[in-house]
Amino acid sequence: MKEFLALIIVVVITGIIYWGVEPFAHGQMYPKVAPADYTFADLTPLQASEGNVANGKDLVGANCTACHSISAEGMESPFSPEDAVAAYGVLPPDLSSAGLIYEKNFLSNVIKDAAVATKQTHKFEGNHPMPAYNWMSDQEIADMVAYLQSIAPKEMTNKEVFMDACGRCHNVRYDGWSANGGVTTYLGAKVPDLSMMIRSRNLEYLHNFINDPQKVLAGTAMPRVGLTETAENQVITYMESVGDSKKAEREALGYKLVIFMVFMGIIAYLWKRKIWHNAH
Repeated sequence: MKEFLALIIVVVITGIIYWGVEPFAHGQMYPKVAPADYTFADLTPLQASEGNVANGKDLVGANCTACHSISAEGMESPFSPEDAVAAYGVLPPDLSSAGLIYEKNFLSNVIKDAAVATKQTHKFEGNHPMPAYNWMSDQEIADMVAYLQSIAPKEMTNKEVFMDACGRCHNVRYDGWSANGGVTTYLGAKVPDLSMMIRSRNLEYLHNFINDPQKVLAGTAMPRVGLTETAENQVITYMESVGDSKKAEREALGYKLVIFMVFMGIIAYLWKRKIWHNAH
C-alpha cells in the first residue's frame, strides 16, 4: 500500500511539473504572439485589375534584370556573385520561383518598398539594397507580379523551396549547403546554421518567426520572408528531414517504450508482492 501511495505522489508531482510548471516557464521564455498571417494583412493590397503578363515582362526586364537573374528565362545577372555582394552587400535572389513561393500581396509590396514589406525599416532608413519602386503605378506592379507568377514552376521540392527562400543566408552543414549571399555585411549579424534548428525550436515558434520575425523577436536583423503557407510548410518539412530525420521512428519507439515500462512496472510490483508475501 505504501508503494502504491508513493507511486501516486510521483505521478501527481510529475503531472504538476509537466502540465503546470513547464508550460508556465515556456510561456515566460516564449510569450504568446498572434498566429502567423499568410495574407500579410498589414500591407496594402494593389488597387489594380488583373496583371498583364506581356507588359510585366517588359517592366521586369527594364527594372529588375540589372541586378536579378531569372534562370527560368535564361537571363543571368550581369554581376558575378562576388561582385554583387561587393556592390549591394547581399546577393540579389534569382526571381524564377518568386511567383510561386512568395505570397502575392507580399511580393507586390516588396516591389513597392522592400524595407517596409520585409519589416526592416529599423535597419535600413532609405538605404535598403533594393530600391523602392513606389513611383510605379499599382497596375504596373500588378503586371510585374503576373509575369513572375507566369514563369514560376508549378511545383518545387522541399529542398528547392528552402534554397530559394533561405539558402542565400543560412548554412545547412548537415546537408552540405553553404550560403553565399554575403549576408553578414547585409544584416550586420552572424546568421545561424539551420541544421538543428528544428530540434531547438517548436513548430509554432518556427512558423511565427518565419512568417514575421519582428513579432517574435523585435529588432532582429532577419527580414520578413513573405512565403505562402504552402512554401513555409515545405521549408519546415525540409528542416525536419535534415535535423530530425528519425522523428517518426523516435515517436513510434516512444509509445512502445511507455507500454514496455508500464508492463515491466506491473510485473515488478507483482513480483515484489509475492516476495514480501512469502517473507511474512
